[in-house]
Amino acid sequence: MRDDPSVIWLVERARNDDQAAWDELVERYAPLVWSICRRFRLNDTDAGDVVQNVWLYLVERLDTLREAAALPGWIVTTRRRECIRIQQRRSQLGRPWDPQTFDQPAPDETTRVDQWLLAAERHAALREALADLPPRSQQLLLLLIDDPPHSYAEISRILDIPIGAIGPSRSRCLAKLRQHAAITALYAEDRNLAGGGTS
Repeated sequence: MRDDPSVIWLVERARNDDQAAWDELVERYAPLVWSICRRFRLNDTDAGDVVQNVWLYLVERLDTLREAAALPGWIVTTRRRECIRIQQRRSQLGRPWDPQTFDQPAPDETTRVDQWLLAAERHAALREALADLPPRSQQLLLLLIDDPPHSYAEISRILDIPIGAIGPSRSRCLAKLRQHAAITALYAEDRNLAGGGTS
């Protein structure tokens, strides 16, 4: 997924207290915020709490966002965590799900948005994990996934490493990626979502 220059521009303006930029961010991402709430089958009250909390967190933490282009992934991650937190709270309080909304299929448009959001979230987590690897490890992985692909001979020449070291180095890099906090948090949220986090 390519960085959207308009997102970077809006985030920079919002960081400078530009109200019009905030309004545009809310207008742009509000449908995405609500779509995850529908996916989690939250009732209107709980969904409203999630939406309010997501925007509140964004106001409080926009200055700490390392990359402006990562905003969509940040919104997705924050929203999913809030949905899971509310589901867990409902379960602890013994509050039943609304039977009229529990098993209704999501509209096609919502499903497409959810797929985009999940891809954005995974992309943001992967970018964060990749950025924390040493530069040579980053370069190795980027060469391995480049399109068109590089041969091991080319990679060996570019990185000045033996061909036989490429496979083991790749395995070590991928292991570090899997252990990164951003990736493990994503897996944990996926497990919670799969399990429902509900009674």
